[in-house]
Formats: sequence, structure tokens, C-alpha cells
Amino acid sequence: MRSPLYFAIFLLTALCHAVAVAAPFVPTSDAQVLERLPSRSTDLRARELQELRTVWRSKPQDVAASVNLARAYFNAVAAEGDPRYIGYAQAALAPWWTLPAPPNDVRVLRAILRQFDHRFDESLLDLDGALASDPRNAEAWSWRAAIHMVQANYLQARQSCEALAPLTSALIASACAAQVDATTGRTAEAAAALRKALQVATTTSTSVPKAKAEQRLWVLTRLAETEERRGAYAEAEAAFREAVALNINDIYLQAAYADFLLDQGRAAEVPALLKDRGRADVLLLRQALAAQALGTPDAAALARELGARFDAARLRGDTTHRKEESRYVRSLAVPAGVANALKLAIENFAEQREPADARILLEAAIAAKQPAAAEPVLQWMAKSGIDSMALKKLATQLTATAGAKS
Repeated sequence: MRSPLYFAIFLLTALCHAVAVAAPFVPTSDAQVLERLPSRSTDLRARELQELRTVWRSKPQDVAASVNLARAYFNAVAAEGDPRYIGYAQAALAPWWTLPAPPNDVRVLRAILRQFDHRFDESLLDLDGALASDPRNAEAWSWRAAIHMVQANYLQARQSCEALAPLTSALIASACAAQVDATTGRTAEAAAALRKALQVATTTSTSVPKAKAEQRLWVLTRLAETEERRGAYAEAEAAFREAVALNINDIYLQAAYADFLLDQGRAAEVPALLKDRGRADVLLLRQALAAQALGTPDAAALARELGARFDAARLRGDTTHRKEESRYVRSLAVPAGVANALKLAIENFAEQREPADARILLEAAIAAKQPAAAEPVLQWMAKSGIDSMALKKLATQLTATAGAKS
């Protein structure tokens, strides 16, 4: 199983909120095939899920059986990007879902599932309740840190990292602290700390157990983003490539590396990176952006498919995908969509305030020529002290836009 902190940060990046299906469709008969899932009998994850479902069906009131199945569904999200697994996980926990104080394992998982719907306050209440019962629950501390990061509560996030440190590996503890440092003006220090932790955790001659590949992947991805943030592009690419070389299907890594390539004007490398990964909306978005940049024949079809998915999400009342939809509307939809892109970006930043959210709002405000709309981002940048070349460049453009308007 991947480390709790890995999942906490992965899911809270809001990279896979929209369901990977097209527009609403009504079948003509009960026998009609709606979708053929990619799982095969040789698929280890599919086999594990089937075995856990069999155990759970035989005793659906058993906490351990239900938690094991819910965790397996949850683990599948990172690899496949299909948030329907989140619904399946919630169904497995149904007997305890509405209890004010369910068993701790259930309570922590409920917190994780609630944050996926951006119910952050409820999630934190569950995590605090679990920690009151078991202060040594590393998973609860890691999720608490991640949610506070999304809400820009950096003091609370750091306190959670400090509480997590004695309960986890040195690599994960360093990564947790570096996550805070990289957003609060200590980007170079964060990168150095991540490099040192990786070196220690991957050296077999030390007394420290060698880090698992999944843990290395997460830390390498964060290192790549941190290096990119401070403009060390060669170092960022090296970290991205090392992470990709681990050959682990990981949507966050693939999306982050695709964004890096797009920013570097290397859209031609994106199709190979994301081949056959369009089931996840966030990866379909990057495929569509690359196709648009390259002018390939499938560009329009990819944009239409992505638009249909966002339309379907809206019909369901799902508003958790605003960041990605804002980018889609601004970059791939008709020019009249610029105002809507800004509206979506504003609503998104009101809920979650990470660097990617800030960038989306800055870009939307510049495109709409509405610099005042991005004032919350400028205030967040000043308060956090974030050291990001990309955000500083956009802030300068925003100022120029304001000057031109006046």
C-alpha cells in the first residue's frame, strides 16, 4: 500500500474529480452493454478487488472486511483516475457512514472520502475525532496536513507534519515538511531536503530501510515540481524522468510531467507519455491541450469529449472539478468562454489555495482582462511568501493588464 501522505497529497490536488464518462446516456434495454472495463483476469488489482468483494459480500457488517475493500477501491483511484471507486468505497462503509463516532479505521476513511467532495471541514472533524482516540494514527495526521495545505493553513499543516514525523519513515517525514517549506518561501531548502532524504532512503548501505518504489515516485514528483517552481528546469526534468522510469501508473505524475512538457513548448512528447490514458479526465485534458498545440486531426474530437464529460458532471451537480474545467474553457472552448473560465477559477480558489489553483486564477484573470479578480491570489502570494517563477511572471503580467486598463 502506498504511504498515507502520498494519497493525501495526490487526491487533494483535485486532479481527478470529474467522472470519466461522456454525456448522460439512457440504455434501450437491460441487456445493453454500457461499458467494457479494462480489467483482465491477469490484472493483479482486479483480482485483489474481486477477492475482497467476495469476502465483504459474505460478511458486509464486518469492519475489517469493509475497510479492506474500501481501501482497495481507494488505492485504485491513483492508478486509474476513475473516481467511481470513491463511491464504491463509500458503499462498503455504508453500515457506519452516518454514525457520529464510527470505529477509527472507518472514521479516517470517511474523512478521506468526504474531502474528495471538498467537504473539508467535515473531514477535519473526523480526523480530529480519530486522533483524539488514537494520537499515533499516522494516516490521520498525514491527511490533516494535506487538507490544511489545500486550505493554506500552513501553521496547522506544519504541526501535523511534526506529529507525523515519529510515526513514519524519515523519507515521508521529510517530504511532509518540504511540502510546507516549498509553499512558504523556502523552495531551495525544500528541494535540498528532498534530495537528501531520497539519497539516504535509496542507499542500501545505510541502516535506513530502502524506500519502496511508490514512496520514491511520490517524493520524486514533489522534487520535480519544487525544482520547476524555482526555475531549475534541468533538475526538474531529471526528477520527472526518474519517477517515470519506475514504471508505475500514476495519474498525478503523468499530469504533472505533461504540464511541464507543455510549459516547455514540448507538446510533441505528451501523446506518447499519455497514450491510452484518456479515461482519466485530467489526462484527457492534457492530451487535448497537446493536440491543440500540435494542430493534430484529433484535437477537435478530444475537446468535444472533454466538454461532454464536464457537461455530464454539471448535470450531476458535481462542482469539484472547477480548476480543470476553467483551464478547458479558457484554452479549448470558444472565446466567449473566457468569462466563464474566470468565474470557475474564482470559485475554485475560494475552496482550495494551492499553487496550481493560483495559477489558474491568474491566467483566467489575465485572459479576461479583469486583474482585480485575481487580488485574492496576490494576497495569498504575499502572505505565504511562495517562491514561484511562474506565479511571479503571471503576477507581473496581471499588473501590466491593470495598467493598460487604467
